[in-house]
Amino acid sequence: MKQPRSRDIHSAMKPFHTISVALAALLVACSGEQPVKTTAGGSLASCTTRSYEEIGGPFTLTNQDGVEVTEEDFKGRPTLIYFGFTYCPDVCPGTLVGIANAYRSLPEDIEPPQTLLISVDPERDTPEALKTYVASNAFPENLVGLTGTPEQIAAVADEFFVGYDRIETPESAGEYTMDHTSLLYLMDEDWKLKTFFAEGDSNPEDMATCLAQLLRQ
Repeated sequence: MKQPRSRDIHSAMKPFHTISVALAALLVACSGEQPVKTTAGGSLASCTTRSYEEIGGPFTLTNQDGVEVTEEDFKGRPTLIYFGFTYCPDVCPGTLVGIANAYRSLPEDIEPPQTLLISVDPERDTPEALKTYVASNAFPENLVGLTGTPEQIAAVADEFFVGYDRIETPESAGEYTMDHTSLLYLMDEDWKLKTFFAEGDSNPEDMATCLAQLLRQ
């Protein structure tokens, strides 16, 4: 059965490749609406001025322990969010390893943000599968996996302007894979976007430098 999707991957993925250059153009391409307003910066905005109040919103999902959670459970501390899936062969694990390396590069007085992996593959990513996956020693120690019904995943992906699509691969053992945008979203204590990181746009040292600036504010 084909997964519901929040936004067509072909319209969403291409703009996300240039998000660090012009996020407003991305949002037009994704939604067909007028660009959202930024709080600061512009096409050359630094990591500390990538704040878009329209990105992010409420959700109801299930964590790797089978417990239903909402965004309210993560308020009170900054949270770093990544959309991916456990069968992802390289991009997702590479990104999660990069996050762990960034956290290790933070100054000793800076506590890493909470870290969420929201699955775009709820058919295979059961709570049990996520529990095994997030326990990897290579990933952030505080990584929490979230899954849900296809409708719940589509809803939260829509809140973050995330595109994803199921790609059939009958020749492979997995039978299908998931194309998806690869961004990291840093939410503040009140669940407002503070910044984002494009997967191909940053390295762990740069991410650590930006996080240190933002988490000290």
